[in-house]
Parts: sequence; C-alpha cells; structure tokens
Amino acid sequence: MPRKKRTSSVLEKTEQQTIGFQSIDPSLNFGDSISLQHLAELTGELRNELNQYNKMLNTLDSAKEKIETLEKSIRETSERLVSGVATKYGKDSREYELAGAVRKSDRVRKAIITRLKSNTDAKASAIKTA
Repeated sequence: MPRKKRTSSVLEKTEQQTIGFQSIDPSLNFGDSISLQHLAELTGELRNELNQYNKMLNTLDSAKEKIETLEKSIRETSERLVSGVATKYGKDSREYELAGAVRKSDRVRKAIITRLKSNTDAKASAIKTA
C-alpha cells in the first residue's frame, strides 16, 4: 500500500490569504522581510519541498516493492533448492540438514495415541516393579 502523500493546510491557507493581500496592495511591504513578495517566496519554497517530499515517498514505495519482490523470489528459490536437496539426498541426510532443514529422524512428531499408549505402558510397568 503506497504511503499517503503530504499536503499542507498552512500552504493552502496562505495561498488564500495572498489573494486577499494582493487585492489590498500588490506590492504590500512593511519592511524587515514582512512583505508580500517574501511571503510568496516562502510559499513557493514550501510547495517545492512538499513536491520533493512526495516524490521521495513515491521512490520509497517503488524501492519497498522491489525489495519485497526480491525477498519473495529468494524465498521461492531457497525452498526449491531445499526440495532439490531432499529429492537428491533424502530428507534424513546430512546434506538436507546442511541446507537448513531439519532431518526427518530429528523431528519429534508422535501421534497422540502413541503418547497416551507410551504413558499407560510406563505406568503399568512402574506398578509391576513396585
């Protein structure tokens, strides 16, 4: 999702005020950088900075999208390589483990019934020995 572009309420308000100031006197100047011309320069500078900022956001969005695409491509390629190693060497091989996967013999996946049966057998043999 692209980032939200920035606007400036100050810029919009100042542009409206500038129209009013120009209707009073197009060369309004109170000295000491308090002039309509200076205000117009500042609003122009702010507009340019906002445009530059929004362009940077577009560039960032493009870069982020490219990074995400590359990450997805890398994940898929890595998965395929691990699958290829599993196909060639087997899921219980040392090569499969070196590829970053967990060997089949190292996985602990007993069914609930097996665990329950093991616990029952262990309790039964403990009672017999006692």
